[in-house]
Amino acid sequence: MLLPIGDDDSRRSITPVINYTLIAINVLVFIYQLGHPEFTYGYSVIPAEITQGRDLIRPVVIPGVGMIPQAPGPTPIYLTLLTAMFMHGGFLHIASNMLYLWIFGDNVEDLMGHVKYVIFYLLCGFAASATHIFFDPNSPIPSLGASGAIAGVLGAYLISFPGQRVRVLIPIWIFIQVTELPAFIVIGFWALLQFLNGFGAIAHTAQARGGVAYMAHVGGFVAGVILVFLFRNRPARRAPGFYRDEF
Repeated sequence: MLLPIGDDDSRRSITPVINYTLIAINVLVFIYQLGHPEFTYGYSVIPAEITQGRDLIRPVVIPGVGMIPQAPGPTPIYLTLLTAMFMHGGFLHIASNMLYLWIFGDNVEDLMGHVKYVIFYLLCGFAASATHIFFDPNSPIPSLGASGAIAGVLGAYLISFPGQRVRVLIPIWIFIQVTELPAFIVIGFWALLQFLNGFGAIAHTAQARGGVAYMAHVGGFVAGVILVFLFRNRPARRAPGFYRDEF
């Protein structure tokens, strides 16, 4: 397992105010969720609600999980595609997502500029939810989290800064090694796991296993890889050498 903890921001030219704002909104929404579980149930994306175009306010029974209460959601129900993007299912969920956004989002914002970055981020989140719904359209299971949008950020980072050095933690037996690896290895390894788990789940007729909607990650990542060519202000130029990128 590779856990990124930082990268080289020395060539960043702007303050990533949008990235900071996105992190702050996610944290504030999560704090609100802690005291309002009905908000979590009502404003998460439920594929069956989107495909049917109506709010499901009756409790649903999920095999192996039990009864999940449904609370009234927004009107129209399609707004959950936006609200769910800023919600999380637990402390580890939000901590891991915000860590990735903190490390990789600032460089992508610097590449695109503030306005383009926020539009790009939201489009990747919508693409992630659309992919999740496409592969499991009748699911009554709530889906939430910034993972799909952040997957798009990772895709943009991979395309634009493949050789950027990323500091990672690597567990070796009982020890933890800190080392630097190029982004194409760190993000490429992450992407490979998402594709394998996502399409493996489809083969077993269950798109989400263990509470992780892998196909949402795949959809967001692919969207980021494609949209970065439309949204970046300037392509990243490779400096001499294999592992470095600069403008």
